[in-house]
Amino acid sequence: MNEHDSERIAGLFEQDGMIKATSIENSDILFVNTCTIRENADDKLYGTLGQLKVWKSKNINRKLLVGGCAAQKDKELVRNRAPWVDVVMGTHNLTDVVHLLNQSEDWGPITEVADSIETLPTDAPSIRESEVSALVTIQIGCDNSCTFCIVPSVRGPEISRRPSDILNEVTKLVDSGIKEITLLGQNVNSYGRDLKINGKSKPYFSELLYILNEIDGLKRIRFTSPHPKDFKDVTLNAVSTLDKVTKQIHIPLQSGSDTILRKMQRGYNKKKFLEKVDSAIIKIDNVSLTTDVIVGFPGESESDFEETLSVLKYAKFDAVYMFKFSPRPGTKAADYKDEFIDQDVINDRFMRLKQLQTEISHKRLKRFIGTTQMLLIENYSKKTNEFMTGKIDGGHTTHISSKNINIGDYVTVLINDATPFALKSELV
Repeated sequence: MNEHDSERIAGLFEQDGMIKATSIENSDILFVNTCTIRENADDKLYGTLGQLKVWKSKNINRKLLVGGCAAQKDKELVRNRAPWVDVVMGTHNLTDVVHLLNQSEDWGPITEVADSIETLPTDAPSIRESEVSALVTIQIGCDNSCTFCIVPSVRGPEISRRPSDILNEVTKLVDSGIKEITLLGQNVNSYGRDLKINGKSKPYFSELLYILNEIDGLKRIRFTSPHPKDFKDVTLNAVSTLDKVTKQIHIPLQSGSDTILRKMQRGYNKKKFLEKVDSAIIKIDNVSLTTDVIVGFPGESESDFEETLSVLKYAKFDAVYMFKFSPRPGTKAADYKDEFIDQDVINDRFMRLKQLQTEISHKRLKRFIGTTQMLLIENYSKKTNEFMTGKIDGGHTTHISSKNINIGDYVTVLINDATPFALKSELV
């Protein structure tokens, strides 16, 4: 979501006549877009702003802007800690960025952090990082109340875009050369519930997938992130049936312990979560499952952690995004100080989790060796131009020789090797 917000901010700047700088040193304007999911994101923000004070002091006309979730949360604290910042703006002020920049030039430093947003902007331009794939926001905000999460505070309640707006955007993207889209929402499962389409207050996500699947020229549709408690069979049926929807499901676990899940207010238990996993495996052929896990949530015992490991052993996820618990001011979990886990214990559990999942991931990715897959070429390898990278249907990063292929090609490849983190292939 933050990456897409940055693309839209860049688009608004270019629409105003600006040109993207090749480096920080030759830029006149810098926008720092912030996250606040973990504590080190806040620390990194203020450390970065301290470094940028030197950059700003070298030219009186330079402008420094700060936006995103940390700005939404901290508001005036950003200016108090870094008074050299010209504009502080929240997540709900994104489309006002040029107006606020102009105001700061006329009147001096400004802070504007709206507490809510009534309608979701649909026409903000974007400067996209990829030539072939695009992020498409279908919903912002969250109506859940997970005790570890700051998102409802900094993104607000759920607001969905009209299906016609999304259809129009994706159609234009495909016309411009985009071949793959990723639908974004804090909880895509509940997309459309607030729109009351046909007078019904029900999710409209699976219907949206069917609509987008009909777009000529579009090769792939991905989505993130669903919430397990709202995951319905109708969505799994759509993933299984629709040829352009990738057979990849991200289903965030967070913990395998019923005790911890209740403290997190996740709305499901271990048994129900595993039922969702089983259903995905049964309904979707060769599905690629991924998940999120938080290690060291307040009160997590060794037996609680073992329950999490047991879920990983059972579900055999292709990949797991792992996080060490970080208390966020403004969340309920931040008040569980008496139950905070010693950092050494968290680090030990994190490494055990990582070791287990690395072994599982390696076994899972080896299943592709000897198979042919469709690979969308996204870019050159970061290490050498002799190789290019892309993703197969399941979302797995795949490397291939750059001979006879170009960015944007959608090619048949033979998978000939696998690591725990990526695949290697050759052109068929």
